[in-house]
Amino acid sequence: MEQESAMMSIHIEKLERYLTDFYADEERLSQNKWNYADGCVLVAAMQLYKATGLELFRDYVLRYTDHYVTQKGKIETYHGGDFKLDDILPGRALLFAYQETGEKRYQIAMDKLLVQLDRQPRTESGNYWHKKIYPNQVWLDGLYMAQPFRMSYDTIYGKKDHYLDICKQFNNVRKNMRDPVSGLYYHGFDESRSAFWADPVSGCSRNFWLRAIGWFLMGLVDTIEEMDRKVYDFMRPLQEIYKEALKALLVYQDGETGLLYQVVDHPECKGNYLETSGSAMTAASILKACRLRLILMEKYRPVAEKMLGSLIDTKLVEKNGKLVLKDTCSVAGLGPDKGCRDGSIAYYLSEPLADDDNKGAAALFMAYAQYLLLKKWETGVRWRM
Repeated sequence: MEQESAMMSIHIEKLERYLTDFYADEERLSQNKWNYADGCVLVAAMQLYKATGLELFRDYVLRYTDHYVTQKGKIETYHGGDFKLDDILPGRALLFAYQETGEKRYQIAMDKLLVQLDRQPRTESGNYWHKKIYPNQVWLDGLYMAQPFRMSYDTIYGKKDHYLDICKQFNNVRKNMRDPVSGLYYHGFDESRSAFWADPVSGCSRNFWLRAIGWFLMGLVDTIEEMDRKVYDFMRPLQEIYKEALKALLVYQDGETGLLYQVVDHPECKGNYLETSGSAMTAASILKACRLRLILMEKYRPVAEKMLGSLIDTKLVEKNGKLVLKDTCSVAGLGPDKGCRDGSIAYYLSEPLADDDNKGAAALFMAYAQYLLLKKWETGVRWRM
């Protein structure tokens, strides 16, 4: 154990060098468009602030929200009529900013996101469309983008009357998007079965993309965390979905590193690779689930810590005297145009890899924040419990 602790200390020293450089460079954020990739960096900063208490991370988030939200509460560049669930994710920074400052403009801005969710088109079974341009489609990404924000707001400022709807949407995803053989979750589902990429019987896309599953796992644990812990009847079903999904995914870990492949269940395919963002999301979700006592710490904590260590060891590399986080899939989606983004293995392996991608870096930082918060929890600091 002492040897493991010493090795983790070496990993953490390296990671903290990268983290400090990353958050010192505000040009990493778009600053010209309200977007989910920046939202990931902000969520990571909020988690790091709660884990460390360093004002650096608090101020980083507040500078971002101040940049985008006018004194009258307008969110610059945000267009609610596009009905993009991606645009809800940065709303978690608005919640943070309102709690930290009490400025009314952030409450007004949050209300605009809530109006979008109230009007968001839905499938017949009740799930949000992923975007207006993707009618009847549910993507795993969307659960992470929208549901923790909706749950958090409802817990703090609402009447908990959205709890049932939130849980139903997760249950629908399990019913419609889980492969009954492997237990893995497909990236997308078209309830109308009309999208060119959708199976005509199941409505699902064809393969298991790691980051989509990573979004789903984080969406589950983040939503549970924001739930009133007294409402056990709502928490337990989400906990069971998480445990089942995690168990199925970990079957496909790489034996040496513990990391996971871009196309989860086809490591033998030429060009497949151990992908950074989805592996980090999985580790982050496990460490948070351990702290929230959703899973057995003795069983799963070593799994997550090995993943975190491997990410730092193998994916955080020196290039030209600078630490660079490599092997994050730049982007992946489904459609909308026929022949484009068809959900095939070849498609997922054709998307470019990016260095220092915000989604990958943020996921790594979330995993580190959850590692620190778990250590705090063990020493008696009970955050959000």
